[in-house]
Amino acid sequence: MEFEQTIKLKKQPRIIGSYTIVGPKEGQGNFGKYFDYIMKDDSFGEKTYEKAERKMIENAIVGVIEKAKLLPKDIDILLAGDLLNQIVSSSYAARAFQFPFLGVYGACSTMAESMAVGSVLVDGGYFDNVVCCTGSHFSTAERQYRFPLELGNQRPPTSQWTVTGAGSCALSLHGEGPKISMITFGKVIDWGVNDVNNMGAAMAPAARDTMLRHFKNTKTTPGDYDLIVTGDLGKLGSEILIDLMEDEGVMLGVNYCDCGQMYFKREQKTLCGASGAGCCATVFNSYIVEKMRDGQYKKILFLPTGALLSATSTQQGDTIPCVCHAIVIEM
Repeated sequence: MEFEQTIKLKKQPRIIGSYTIVGPKEGQGNFGKYFDYIMKDDSFGEKTYEKAERKMIENAIVGVIEKAKLLPKDIDILLAGDLLNQIVSSSYAARAFQFPFLGVYGACSTMAESMAVGSVLVDGGYFDNVVCCTGSHFSTAERQYRFPLELGNQRPPTSQWTVTGAGSCALSLHGEGPKISMITFGKVIDWGVNDVNNMGAAMAPAARDTMLRHFKNTKTTPGDYDLIVTGDLGKLGSEILIDLMEDEGVMLGVNYCDCGQMYFKREQKTLCGASGAGCCATVFNSYIVEKMRDGQYKKILFLPTGALLSATSTQQGDTIPCVCHAIVIEM
């Protein structure tokens, strides 16, 4: 069954394994006890933060294969992406493995994009076991998109803290775990925000567009889900989304939350919260998957958002196009 932008998967691939690795600051946040591995420091034993990010993604791939009780030879394809130019962290990590690699990029929505494409490949019978992975690193993202940390630039109140972490999941028709039942692919939305330190305001309209389309296509309402979770709108962005949806006559209730807003504790001083490709990737593949396996959540709507800007577009004064993909996961 197909709708505009939305597809319903016939065989409904299952998440048979998930794995997360994060930095020490992330480990001290609200989801610390759910992560599989917490690094002792952000360098992860490497000489550069870029190499540390690559190592995180590589470890997340190894970890999820083990947790899914598979062997590397069982993996048919890897779908992965990150925030660095030419997704080098994922590409370089992929060279350590002998299975095919498909690089994907949706900025902070990359986890949803990889899961969406991977689910379609499994549901169509093309592959048996697919690994989806993404990650980010605070220090590499700051250096590429904003300013090197050595400059000590002041962070404005609307800014968010890029998560140092990587999350991965294994999709298959064989095995037990939450199943992916529907996917709504998002459009690129740009409402004219050009402030690289206000990602929440830039991405909220994309979340609004995809959420409205999903509800219309599937004839569902927010009350039909145990949990509706956006990716990394942060405190300000999630409040904007609530207002935008209310303007459309859709009320988001207590079952709505945002990974970026929830990630860190208030005393960690991250202003509007967390962001980065590793934000929703680590929350989803730890806390959310575990709660679904425990039976606390039976049906969730997962909506990671991504700001599709680059350092070049920012220097040219361009506005920020954004995207949001929605995935329905059921237990």
